[in-house]
This record gives sequence, structure tokens and C-alpha cells, in this order.
Amino acid sequence: MTTLNRMADTPPGGALPPPSAPAVPPPGSPAPRMPLRRLGWRRIVALAVVVLLIAAGALFMVYTLGESLGAEALLVGTVAAVLPVPVLVACFLWLDRYEPEPLKYLIFCFAWGAFVSTAISLLVNETGAALFKSWGLPSALVAVLVAPFIEELTKAAGPILLLIFRRREFSGVTDGLVYCGLSATGFAMVENILYLGGYGYRTGVEEYGPATGARQLIAIFIVRILLFAFAHPLFTSMTGVGLGVAARTADRRVRFLAPIAGLLLAMMLHGTWNLLPSLAAATGKPLIALYGYLGVMVPIFFGMVGLAVWLRAWEGRLTERTLPDYVRSGWLTPPEVAALGSLGRRHAARTWARRVAGDGGVKAMRGYQFAATRLALLRDGMRRGLDRKPAERERTAREERELLDAISAYRSFFVGRDPQAPVGVWDGQRYHLRFPDGSQRPVDAPDEPVVPIPVVLTPPPPPAHPAGYGPPGWYGPGPAAPWPGA
Repeated sequence: MTTLNRMADTPPGGALPPPSAPAVPPPGSPAPRMPLRRLGWRRIVALAVVVLLIAAGALFMVYTLGESLGAEALLVGTVAAVLPVPVLVACFLWLDRYEPEPLKYLIFCFAWGAFVSTAISLLVNETGAALFKSWGLPSALVAVLVAPFIEELTKAAGPILLLIFRRREFSGVTDGLVYCGLSATGFAMVENILYLGGYGYRTGVEEYGPATGARQLIAIFIVRILLFAFAHPLFTSMTGVGLGVAARTADRRVRFLAPIAGLLLAMMLHGTWNLLPSLAAATGKPLIALYGYLGVMVPIFFGMVGLAVWLRAWEGRLTERTLPDYVRSGWLTPPEVAALGSLGRRHAARTWARRVAGDGGVKAMRGYQFAATRLALLRDGMRRGLDRKPAERERTAREERELLDAISAYRSFFVGRDPQAPVGVWDGQRYHLRFPDGSQRPVDAPDEPVVPIPVVLTPPPPPAHPAGYGPPGWYGPGPAAPWPGA
């Protein structure tokens, strides 16, 4: 007899039939994992091409910088340029806590900016400098008229490729900021090797000796790293906003125009940044650069920081808006949705999972939270109409089912392990709980619970759903109940 039938047979005001003992994984069993996708031959070929392209760029940059700076200056510049990288990378990873992007894509964006973007930009900038010299124009114009365009275009090319070929890995503006920010961080790291090792250390050593080289290295480090390390990530973040907007809209015009608008804004901001010191040098008024940095760049920087912090919680708010569809379908309970709404609640849920199921419970809770966030993003994409073709909708339905299966597996790992929690049934509207003293009664869901309540899920009739998809999770049997016979 199913749980739903048992509930229907319960007389009004009568006792709820006692549920069977919880079926929980044996102690020490590994936590469930998300299903892995197989690599087809097309993906293998694409991966090989990308790896070879990045490797070629890396070899070119190492050879070029080595020839230009020498081994000692290259080593000193590399050590100094790498120092701020962990801090910048940590800032971008901090933004992406709700649904962390795959590590391979993060590494791809960083390596693309560090080697492919710098190699192409170096060749184009040197070609532009030679042309300007032959035309009798000052080489300083290259930094204003050439460098901003080629550098922003090549830095953004890696994230743009991800948007085209891996659109599902772009869940919004936050992902655009992360991908573009890491590409810009990689670019800035290699560029700083040239400035710190060449214009700083090597120039000082050649003129006055190692002591002068060290002083110039420290001076450039303070200016380029401590004061203006945010410059390249700030420029390219404009493109990231455009890519993030394009990823979450079904309007083809917005998909096309938003990245272009973001890229043009990044180029303009970069060009303005390079123009300020040129104007200060040409006019002999260094305050022009200072006023420009303080009056234009610093406010834009803090504005982007505020936007990033606000967007950081967007995915948490999205889960609270979207996952109630699955509560009404019987796949989740209200406390589980509420526990996904903020990082504080997620941390509290992991603490609870560690208490009741040890380290395996923590891993299962993390996987559960990740899968639930992916599910919310997927459902939001259905509502927005991101899938335009039947094949795309079929793929979305298949991915939804995989996520729901993963959620059921993760949930079964820690549900029913807490001896302090009552047991019972969630019927889609309220709880029917049995308490330790033997009493039983229906209980409404609390407003803001922070841990999942271990109850059997019994799905009611399916609710309304976006056209072309079907109701949430209604692609076969209902959720796997954590108790035998349920």
C-alpha cells in the first residue's frame, strides 16, 4: 500500500499509521555523486584543439619574454606578478558560491587570458606601433587606439566561446563576471611580468645596479598591483555583464546586442584609462590623471563591486522563487527550499548533516545543494523560454530528471538519521508528524526553517507547467521515498 493510500485510509482525527523504519545508507558508505557525462569524439577533438592553442600561446609568451627580459628579470617579474593572483582569483570564486562553475572552465578562462590573449595582443600592438612609427605618429597612441580594442576583444573571446558552445554553464551575470574576470586576471598577470621584470627590475639594473632595480620593481609593484590591480578585471567585467544578460534571455536581439554593448563599453573604459596618463604627460599636468582615476574609475569600480555583491545572492533568491514548484509536486519540502535561500542557511544545513551523518553527510548535503541550485536555474530557463528547439527542450527535460534523481539520492543519505527530529509525511500542503511521545498531528510548514525535515514525500496531482516541458519532474515515477513501502 502506498503512503498516499495509507493517508487516504486514515479516519478523520485518527492516528496516522506508523511509517516503516528509515532506510538509510549503512555507516561509512560513500556519499552519492552527480552523474558524469561521457566525452564524445567531438568534445575530445575540441579539447585537444583548445589545449594545443593555449600551449602554443604559452610557449610563444615564454620565449618572447625570455628574449626581451633575460632569465633573471623574467624570474623576478614572474614571482612578483604571481603574488596578487591568488587574491584576485579568490575574490571571483567568492562570488560563485551558490553554484560553482566546473573547474575546467575556470582554468580555461584564466589560461586563455594569460597566454592566448596576451600572445595575440602583443603581436597586434607591436604591429600597430610599427605602423604608427612609419606614419610619423607617436607610439603612445597605440595604448589608446589599438591596445584597448585588441586586448578586450581577445580577453573576452574565451568566455564568448563558452557562451556559444557551453551556454548551460552560463547561469547569469555572476558567471559572466567570474569567467571574464579570470580571463582578465590571467592577462594582467602576464602583462605585469613585462612591466615588473622589464621596465622595473631590468631597467634599474642596467642603469644603476641591483639596488636600483629592486627599488623600481617595488615602485611599479605598488602602482600596478597594490593600487590598480583591479584595472583589467574592471574593464572586462563590462563584457561579462553583457554575456550574462545574453545567457538568460530568449530574445535573439538581446543575445546578440548585449555582448557587443558590454564589449564596446569595456573598450571605451580601457581606452579612457590609457588616455589619462598620456594627457597628463602631453600637458605637463599630472593632476589630470589623478582626477580621472578618482572621479571616473574609482566610482565605476565601487559600483561594480556593489553590483557583484548584490548578484552574489541572486541564485539563492532564485531557488526560493523557483523550487516551490517542486514542493507542490512532492519532490521537496518547504524547509528544504528555505534552507537553500542564503549561504548562512546552507552552512547551517551542512552543520546539521555533519552532526547526523558525519563527513559523508556533509558531502551529500553539498551535492544536494549544488543539484538543487542547478535545478532552479534549469527551471528558470524553462520559464524564460531559453530552449527554442524541441531537441533542446528534450535535453532540458532529461537533465531535470537527472538532477531530481541526484537530489533523491543525496537526500536519502541524510534523511532519517536525526533522532531528534519527528518522523512523518509531507502531503504537498502540510506535515503529518509523529512525535516521540506517540502523539500525531498535522503541522503547517514553518516560515523560515534552516534544516531539511526528514519526511516521506507524497506527490499531489501535477501543477501547471511551462509549455513544451511538462510539470516539474513529472517524467516517470515520483520521487524515491526514503522509507520502504512508502
